[in-house]
Amino acid sequence: MKLRLGVIGLGEGWERRYLPALRVLSDRFNLVAVFESVSQRARMAAREASLAVHDSFWTLCRRSDVDAVLVLNPRWLGPLPVLAACEFGKAVYLGASVLLTLEEVTELREAVLQSGVAFMVEFYRRYAPATIRLKELIATRLGPPRLLFCHRRLSRYLRGNGTSGPHPADPIRLDLVELVDWCRFVVGEQATSVMGVFHHCPDKRDLDYLMLNLDFSPPGQLGKGPTAQISCGRYIPPHWHEAVSYRPLPELQVVCERGVAFVDLPTTLVWFDEAGRHQELLDHERPIEERLLLQFYRAATSLVQRASDIDDLRFALSTIRKAEESAAAGRRISLDI
Repeated sequence: MKLRLGVIGLGEGWERRYLPALRVLSDRFNLVAVFESVSQRARMAAREASLAVHDSFWTLCRRSDVDAVLVLNPRWLGPLPVLAACEFGKAVYLGASVLLTLEEVTELREAVLQSGVAFMVEFYRRYAPATIRLKELIATRLGPPRLLFCHRRLSRYLRGNGTSGPHPADPIRLDLVELVDWCRFVVGEQATSVMGVFHHCPDKRDLDYLMLNLDFSPPGQLGKGPTAQISCGRYIPPHWHEAVSYRPLPELQVVCERGVAFVDLPTTLVWFDEAGRHQELLDHERPIEERLLLQFYRAATSLVQRASDIDDLRFALSTIRKAEESAAAGRRISLDI
């Protein structure tokens, strides 16, 4: 069967990422309608993909010929498009650029569970070919992770939801959501405590650097289990292009029981063990966007509700908030969520 889709908010990645993947998967998906607050962008998408255009996401969600919605960039609308989808029983794919607060995600969790719809978050890094291969190596060659080092250096400032003030709309918190989830996915366990350090721009209240240490040890046994060091910053002016790209660190370094791995998404993995260096270029694998949409198709057509992603999103947001509380208090905080 084909899953009939409505799209809410096209975002920057529509033509480059989502539309090509949906065309490849035309045997699984049928694009029906779009809502986009920028009318010119909506009309262009409608002409290119033969979509009906709506001036309200409520109207789109109410359509009987829409089975699921891709919520890709609702701008200032916050959780309202997802709440509308739940009200009308539509499965939801939540794009990575959708910016929500911990309180909004907690509200959505109740709506998703009550409605029984499938809900999937676009955790891009989970489904990257290099990540999947790393998990295979951990299970077979490298052994359990012990130390993880995950770093991001941002080159531009992102805005979202039309809000101001402290909000996950800033790029550091937005990226950290995925980095926290990525490390948890690689370790395969829940973190039990967090320690945070942050730095503010001299002339603004916005963060320009946030670092957190996630400990995966059993409660009361700090340092006995895996630990992840995660940092994200935007401390280099965006117009300094050469400085931003100078000697980038590996996106993820994992020290395991029997080796060490270096990951650069989406397809590069270099790992070392007793036999020496091994380099894998996974360019032949299916693109991440197709992997994500196939996973959503399975979730939306399954008879078993999928809602674990919203708990993972909530945990990541709560972890970041507690990391900031830890930084302000100067002490480690338990993640008893």
